[in-house]
Amino acid sequence: MYEILFMQKLGNFILGKWTEHEGDGQVLYNAVNQTPIATASTQGLSFEDILDYARKKSNPALRKMTFQERGRMLKALALHLLEKKEKFYTISYQTGATRIDSWIDIEGGIGNLFSNASLRRKLPDESFALDGEGIPLGKQNSFMGHHILVPKEGVAVHINAYNFPVWGMLEKIAVNLLAGVPAIVKPATVTSYLTEAVVREIIASNILPEGSLQLICGSAGDLLNHVQSQDVVTFTGSAHIGLLLKSHPTILSEAVPFNMEADSLNCMVLGEDVKPGDVEWDIFIKEVKKEMTVKAGQKCTAVRRVFVPENKLEEVCKALSSELDKTAIGNPLNEKVRMGSLASMEQRDEVKKQVQQLLASSQLIYGSLDSVSVIDANITTGAFISPIVLLNETPFATEAPHNIEAFGPVSTIMPYKGIDDAIALSKLGKGSLCSSIITNHQQTARKYVLGAASHHGRILVLNRECAKESTGHGSPLPLLVHGGPGRAGGGEEMGGLRGIKHYLQRTAIQGSPSMITAISNVYQPNAKGNNDNIHPFKKYFEELSIGDQIITEKRLITSSDIDQFANISGDHFYAHLINTDFSNTMFEEQVAHGYFIMSAAAGLFVDSYEKNPVLLNYGIDELRFTKPLYAGSSLYIRFTCKEKIAQEMKEINPDIPMTKGSDIPKGIVKWLVEMLDEKDELVGIATILTMVEMKNKI
Repeated sequence: MYEILFMQKLGNFILGKWTEHEGDGQVLYNAVNQTPIATASTQGLSFEDILDYARKKSNPALRKMTFQERGRMLKALALHLLEKKEKFYTISYQTGATRIDSWIDIEGGIGNLFSNASLRRKLPDESFALDGEGIPLGKQNSFMGHHILVPKEGVAVHINAYNFPVWGMLEKIAVNLLAGVPAIVKPATVTSYLTEAVVREIIASNILPEGSLQLICGSAGDLLNHVQSQDVVTFTGSAHIGLLLKSHPTILSEAVPFNMEADSLNCMVLGEDVKPGDVEWDIFIKEVKKEMTVKAGQKCTAVRRVFVPENKLEEVCKALSSELDKTAIGNPLNEKVRMGSLASMEQRDEVKKQVQQLLASSQLIYGSLDSVSVIDANITTGAFISPIVLLNETPFATEAPHNIEAFGPVSTIMPYKGIDDAIALSKLGKGSLCSSIITNHQQTARKYVLGAASHHGRILVLNRECAKESTGHGSPLPLLVHGGPGRAGGGEEMGGLRGIKHYLQRTAIQGSPSMITAISNVYQPNAKGNNDNIHPFKKYFEELSIGDQIITEKRLITSSDIDQFANISGDHFYAHLINTDFSNTMFEEQVAHGYFIMSAAAGLFVDSYEKNPVLLNYGIDELRFTKPLYAGSSLYIRFTCKEKIAQEMKEINPDIPMTKGSDIPKGIVKWLVEMLDEKDELVGIATILTMVEMKNKI
């Protein structure tokens, strides 16, 4: 008792400072040897004050920042944490994690920050963003609609109840911080000492605005009593607890967005085309083993159900058992160990209880509930358990394998007769985070994906072509949706820009094109342009204004022009040839090439001969040809500054040769190019991108 009274108390970072908890708190143990590490508690905290502080202190500061600034903030934070990673690895071993397990958690979480930081390139240099395309609402082009995304004026509340103390936090806060919303994180208490260590480094870095991140280690108490409609709550953990939280009276009465990722009976399918000796056979066996043993099976994405063709059932059981025999279990500090312990003794007891329930309808074909051989450890004081493989030969007649999840290194093998059976079995899990099919047969893969997709958040098709680069069955990726339907919670935590939109309010706005342009700072077609008689290409990035516009002179398009472009480009499509019989075609006579129109447009709007701040042409987006342009017609261009996105300076590394101009302060400018004929009718439209020099470094 003396040791517990004087051990470390985990801090709660709230209201801008570290606070030591009141009372004894919950004792947290080293999962490998049960040595007490720290105590955690939220006793005495005012969750109402914590939420109010985030809304009033940090939310306004984050909302004022642009997406570019928030993205650079995430990148800086990722670089800072990467420098401290070895400190986190040392602590992570105490959770029972091997180096590989910790790599997924620590560097996977940091990688999430980097990935979300990179999304800034798809977002404007504004604190808000437009969503989708503008919508004309009037015949005279004086009335239109659009959608705008603005940060919510609340706080993201992240409640985690699983053993990913770093990734679980970073993958969530990366999204809300990029959106401009602060976060309160409540990690799984049993491993919260690692989360606390990471938060201490985040706070010490002074990279985030004050109040952007608060940490509570321990019970969530009455936190949900005080959430409001502008807040967003996320939960990762059991479906049972998730349902209780999702149905909380305040969540319902305030219509608080609630995103849940619950445990699910994820599955893996061996294709009928795969046989022993095939590359895919080895891929399948190793993938099942990996998903069972990485993090000791304590992943919400781990494989729980394994479906194999009934004529290969015995061979799969033997091969998997042989592969699992190679797994060294024990103290993760030992370099020979490939599977560590569960997060706690309580977790081990719970897994054993769940396996006992599964054994009522399945048979144990590998492993033991009572014993396991470990290296540099003791099974009586460490939360170790053997990998467990069960066999259920009547998967359509028994519900347990599709309803009971043992949250550890436990999987159940089940037979199927055809791909339709495999699809039906995959759906018996009532919604999963992920599924995989290992096959080299494209039609098998197509049928499975289209048949099973309605019940899974992600499907991996694994074969010899992608196995080397594949991140695997259980690895969510920040730019793809992470979540799943039904039992899996019905939420989407990530998914690139999709994930960010959870923390943004989408609002329809209506008005004139000029008014929508003024509000959004993105030029809308038919808005009034600005013509100050200075060619936009002569202006530096800072000098350009949205709506700066030139209207060019007209150019007569001749048959000779079209012939010459056909000869230069090699494009002799019949519609571009003067001698073509145009009866029964879509054209009346010789028509100009679309790409000739675009090239001629450039000749009209480009300011020629003299050097100017435009460094280079960066690309063309959304190029469309809307009307044929025949020989004898005239072409002119309405050229307008549409949008501006500043670019940060690249760091100069003397050991890496720099390309010319790479260290020049610059930004990307998007220009709306409207191509019109002598009737003032649109024949083509495009957005071109140029890199434009700045006068000053940002």
